[in-house]
Amino acid sequence: MSEIHELSARGLAAAIRSGETSPSEVLAHTLERATRIGPKVGAFVRLAPELAQQQADDATARLAAGDPAPMLGVPLPIKDLTMVAGVEMNAGSAAMRGFVPDVDDGVVTRFREAGTLMVGKTTTPEMGLPPYTEPDIAPPARTPWDLTRSAGGSSGGAAAAVAAGIVPIAHGSDGGGSIRIPAAACGLVGLKPSRGRVSTGPIGVDGAALAVTGVLTRDVRDTAVALDVLAGGWPGDDRWLPAPAAGSFLAACDAEVEPLRIGVLTTPIITPEAPVHAEALTAVDTAIRLLEAAGHSVSEAPVPFPAERWLPFIDVWSVMAASAPLPPEADPLLVPLTRWMRERGRGVDGVTYAKAIASGQRLQRDAARAWADVDVVLSPTLAQPPPRIGAMRDDADPEGDFWAQCAFTPWTSTWNILGAPAISLPLHHAPAEAGGPSLPWGVMLGARTGREDLLLGLAAALETAAPWPLVPPAA
Repeated sequence: MSEIHELSARGLAAAIRSGETSPSEVLAHTLERATRIGPKVGAFVRLAPELAQQQADDATARLAAGDPAPMLGVPLPIKDLTMVAGVEMNAGSAAMRGFVPDVDDGVVTRFREAGTLMVGKTTTPEMGLPPYTEPDIAPPARTPWDLTRSAGGSSGGAAAAVAAGIVPIAHGSDGGGSIRIPAAACGLVGLKPSRGRVSTGPIGVDGAALAVTGVLTRDVRDTAVALDVLAGGWPGDDRWLPAPAAGSFLAACDAEVEPLRIGVLTTPIITPEAPVHAEALTAVDTAIRLLEAAGHSVSEAPVPFPAERWLPFIDVWSVMAASAPLPPEADPLLVPLTRWMRERGRGVDGVTYAKAIASGQRLQRDAARAWADVDVVLSPTLAQPPPRIGAMRDDADPEGDFWAQCAFTPWTSTWNILGAPAISLPLHHAPAEAGGPSLPWGVMLGARTGREDLLLGLAAALETAAPWPLVPPAA
């Protein structure tokens, strides 16, 4: 058997079932690496060894009883924006210190049912707002490909934990790119599911319905297994999406993908003037060659709407920040970006917010018309390499910080507004500058709402055609 940390989540689950290893052995190996490597990459805000050992013991008993749960004994940490009963949750903020939830969020329940081991809470920026992970209460999350650079955000700690070979899979969430951005920064697979595919129940509500839950993995099929686990609904859900025609998302990875119409979009959507790094464009060119070789047709896709039509997203995003359940006296404990966003959100009146929501719904229809002639849209995931630690965070000018974020991520938030699925794949590796270390460069593939099966099948075929390195050489 390969080293435990070299296995995929599926491979690890199979090794446990075959008796090659045990949940307790996996946990001990994982915690050793989390303790030794985790601080170097800023992966965890806290570990949970006692809870994880309880779950490992439970997984052992479930195995003996013949339980078919798909991920028995697989370590899977939870992002620290999501509640785990009995484990402190800070949401990246000093203002949240001491908050210990007494219930699990629904996705945590699903992962418990699947048999995973909750080894810890992964680092996130305050309230999950920026695309870098540099909270005041924990070390910054760093990409293992270059420890001077960010792991992205807001699921930065999750991506760092997977890319560094600590765990094979980690929970993440995505309200404007927060799974796909760190996936691109860390050389991982990151799928943002469709709106409504993964329920926010039974405790959470949809609100502006921008954020969705998913995972970060090193391979496509692990992402599919996790989506099969998470896609079950809860009472009270009011959205329904069809199940994959193949019967499961994992099976969709092996289904034949008919020739598709691929639209290529390399012009930034929300910040047209943003420079795009040459290697980001090379990553797209690599994807085009692979897609054409597989028999798909490729053509240019139009920008789906003028950049100014995106601006109401800022009203929605800032109201979301202002809605965080914190008392006014907590404001001095917040980082400048969060304070700026919350102050801005408090100034958005009800009519303006309603118009912003309606604007997003109109963009869904506009994009559907603009992209009616293509099945999948291909773009870079990010316009630039992950920033060096501290280079993008600007406490002196939080508004400037925000616009720098937009220039870094000019494509990702569109898919949250549209509610459609998008996946980032690490199809290209190259230095960002002469003499620098090789970095991953993600490409993003987006499809129509409900077509995660199509994206996973296409992504699995690309992975087979051009496998990517799974762990950085130094990890």
